[in-house]
Amino acid sequence: MAFEPPRRLVSALTERYGAPGAEAWLGRLPALAADAVARRGLDVERVVAPGGRDSLVLLVRRPGEAPATLKIAPPFAAPGAERAALAHWDGWGAARTYDGDGAPDDGSVLLERLRPEVSLRSLPEARALLEAADTIRKLWVEPPVGHGFETVGERTGREAGPMRAAGAPDVLVDAALDARAAMTASADESLLLHGAFRQGKVLAGERAPWLAIGPEPVVGERAYDLARLARDRVEDLIASESGASSARRRMNRLADSLDVDRERLRAWTLFRAVESATRALRADRPAAAELLLEYASWL
Repeated sequence: MAFEPPRRLVSALTERYGAPGAEAWLGRLPALAADAVARRGLDVERVVAPGGRDSLVLLVRRPGEAPATLKIAPPFAAPGAERAALAHWDGWGAARTYDGDGAPDDGSVLLERLRPEVSLRSLPEARALLEAADTIRKLWVEPPVGHGFETVGERTGREAGPMRAAGAPDVLVDAALDARAAMTASADESLLLHGAFRQGKVLAGERAPWLAIGPEPVVGERAYDLARLARDRVEDLIASESGASSARRRMNRLADSLDVDRERLRAWTLFRAVESATRALRADRPAAAELLLEYASWL
């Protein structure tokens, strides 16, 4: 079968990693996918669309007809880090990987089959946030000894570099960068974090009701990991007459339910919202950037 990348994967990779590298890898993707499937002896059911933002996702059957999911990601998306994090969690709060030490180093990872069409975003907001909090709590564990995961300080330092050049209001960029500097200077936690946790990253499963997928693992404090979840469904918040107060109440409820300091969560939520907005501006997505900047202005 043809392994054409879904449109969302093409646009997301181009936005995040730049057109030259993304286009080169996407051009090789059909052959890479065919090789990964053949090497593992898999039967492909279908390509998942819209699928992931950093990988091609295939629903497959392993030898013996056991269902599974195969993800194939470019090397610049660090698929090895995802595989290492999933192996460390070993199914606790996250999808289980079937890859062992001898797995091929081809950017692919073989996972248990979840239900890609059913995420926490299918639930009413209050219930979704409750289930999300229960899931993310399980992921916050000590990283493995000698791990090679990026730290929050390293990741956000890399992200901070291009923020001023994107054209976002200086007052918000300055506030976001000041918040990052204060948080990294005073951080006192070094836990393994999901790194990209939000409602759409938690899918319905058979082994457990809800399991996380698609980590971009990083080591640091819990408030950083919770910050992306705090702004979930931002378009609904912006459309609400009480959006600003609702956003702050949600943030405080999340912080209190997970024993996270409210101010640290506010600071990281501000940084991550402004950083996402500046990335959207660089990718010529002004509408998305406007939503994020308005949200950030409430914080």
